[in-house]
Amino acid sequence: MSATARFAIFIALLLASFPATARPVHIIALGDSATAGWLVPHDKAYPAQLQALLRQKGYDAAVENAGVNGGTTAGALRRFDQAIGPGTDIALVEFGTNDLRAGASKAKLRARLSELIRALQARRIEVLLIGLGSLDLSDVATNNKVPYAQWRLPRGKYRARDGAHFNAQGYAILVARLMPQVEVLIKRVIARKR
Repeated sequence: MSATARFAIFIALLLASFPATARPVHIIALGDSATAGWLVPHDKAYPAQLQALLRQKGYDAAVENAGVNGGTTAGALRRFDQAIGPGTDIALVEFGTNDLRAGASKAKLRARLSELIRALQARRIEVLLIGLGSLDLSDVATNNKVPYAQWRLPRGKYRARDGAHFNAQGYAILVARLMPQVEVLIKRVIARKR
């Protein structure tokens, strides 16, 4: 065997000894102004805070903020292909308040959320459904076999200046509460990729 061939084998063995670099777990936060972070800086909205906390805990995760001020489930379904890019692993879905304000019935809201969840699941995307305030959507989560979180914080110091949306401190509390569920979903994604 020539010296060149031996060198090529050596390089191939050396490269094989290094672990392959896997792409980060891609999480998309899909929702309305509570997701977008109305009245807080972009880096203080919950998707940015979630990404920072995940990285602090050692997870290689990228969290994309696809929240839209005034967003509804109908709008999310219309922009689904644009918002949910290839390689998305996990979707955190928070909608409902604006649907009801726009005149949608609770039954229509639940049907659209279920349609959105099924579309995500069809792409093998793990889903966490989030209910906001007194809007309890746990039945939608149960019917679609996805985990559920309820975002409730007292009014006052955890609210932005409009008194309705969350401030940075409020988002930090909500992110800490979401972490155990998000970690379970990340572990599922990692196990599936192996």
